[in-house]
Amino acid sequence: MSTATADPTSASERRSWGPMIGLFLAQVLMSFNVAALPISLGGMVADFGVPPTTASTTIVVYGLAVAALVMTGAKLGQRVGWVLIFRVVVVLFAGSSLLMIFSQSIGWAISGQVLAGASAAIIVPALVALIAENYRGDQQATAVGSLGSARAFSGVSAFLIGGTLGTLVGWRPIFFITLGLAVAVFLLSFGLRSDRGNKSVRIDLVASVLIGAAIVMLTLGFNNLNGWGILSARESAPFTVLGMSPAPLLIVLGVVFGQLFFRWTRRRMRAGKTPLVDLSVLDRPEERAAIYAMFIIVLMEAAVNFTLPTYIQVVQGRTPFDTSLAMMPFNLTVFITATLIVRFYGRFAPRTIALFSFALTTAALLWLAFVVTNNWETVPTIVGLIMFGIGQGALVTLVFNVLVTAAPKELAGDVGSIRGTTQNLASAVGTAVMGAVLVTLLTAGVAQSVQDHPELPAELVSQVDLDTVNFVGNDELRAALDSTTATPDQIEAAVALNEEQRLRTLKFGFLILAGISAIAALPASRLPRYRPEEIPDPEQA
Repeated sequence: MSTATADPTSASERRSWGPMIGLFLAQVLMSFNVAALPISLGGMVADFGVPPTTASTTIVVYGLAVAALVMTGAKLGQRVGWVLIFRVVVVLFAGSSLLMIFSQSIGWAISGQVLAGASAAIIVPALVALIAENYRGDQQATAVGSLGSARAFSGVSAFLIGGTLGTLVGWRPIFFITLGLAVAVFLLSFGLRSDRGNKSVRIDLVASVLIGAAIVMLTLGFNNLNGWGILSARESAPFTVLGMSPAPLLIVLGVVFGQLFFRWTRRRMRAGKTPLVDLSVLDRPEERAAIYAMFIIVLMEAAVNFTLPTYIQVVQGRTPFDTSLAMMPFNLTVFITATLIVRFYGRFAPRTIALFSFALTTAALLWLAFVVTNNWETVPTIVGLIMFGIGQGALVTLVFNVLVTAAPKELAGDVGSIRGTTQNLASAVGTAVMGAVLVTLLTAGVAQSVQDHPELPAELVSQVDLDTVNFVGNDELRAALDSTTATPDQIEAAVALNEEQRLRTLKFGFLILAGISAIAALPASRLPRYRPEEIPDPEQA
């Protein structure tokens, strides 16, 4: 397997970083759009007169479009040519921003995000292919690292800029930023090395349908575990199957369709036909280990990005701007580390860096589980977030670089599509599973605590359903209890009970993530272990 170590023959060709600025901004464009959507939900609810669940459909359709179409988008890029199709979809992304700015109804906004997601499904593999086409050696490693740092940079800037605009002006001006980014990316794309594409490339429609259906089912299943029920169906479930929730059934069907996709693709490859994605990029154990590690990394990041803002905004009742300040130590550390970690590629093996980084994230999560309190501004909590950010930033760049440098240039688009599918699926799984786990732990903890508090009689519990309470703030709980027969002392006892169990649940959540991080040492131990002074033969890994 090849590595991030610079090849002397390729390193001699140094290219301008101007085109890379455009690719960096393209990643910022996608990530900023994703981060801006949650900030815009309140404004869309007020403008269009729809419930929050309807407005949040904009987030769902974007993620579904990216995940379901990214592999097809990669093959389309190989056929048309990466530079040409990159420019086309950037223009389409600009069109999605215009739809958001001038939307007259929630349908316009949903259509805008479907268009943005479909565009991103091609931009994601295009970034990898264009980096492979335009940069070599240590420049390529640095370019790959910049994509990881761009995601963290976008998260910080979206919360700060978007939160400020959303508070002072409104939600629509936020998308003037994505429009401006799209224009800048389009202009900078003219510095990219051109390619003509390959008209002989065929798109496997059967595989497109199979993988699209698998991703949609898996994403919907995981995203609705909490709302529809983990096993038994809840009232909010759209339908039931013998009393069971459709969420786990969709997950099972998604796995089945995913397996059918792999079987179909391998069959086409054995027959010498062009597959939707060339699975040879995952032939070696090191490459498969990189995918497993990437899945765990993104899952952990999504879980933390869900847990902390939920706790800060819902439980503590603080604003998105406050949340961005609380999350800034983590996001800034990821941004800086993802950029600087490439300096260590010539000194340490990928396996060494990965094992150290996973050890760091495990230690950070264990630390947070013991020191976290209801106040996020404490020094121990900030230290834990910085530690986790260092490990996360190093890992997200490292495993991506292992995949890019392991594959020949002509398969860079396939690597990009696998990266996009893995990241979107892992993000959905991390967010949904963490939400379901936290609510389940909280429900069990509150139910047990109610039995241990005789001052909270059964008739009071039945009035507010304390044993199935979700994450709520103290003021919201007091308001709910005011409409019951609870006395002031009972209200304060219930608030104290819920506050105690929320924090305990949060600590358990960090412990669970620490266990997942520790398990990640297994795939990390299979990553390349070349000596710094050696450049391994790609045929002998």
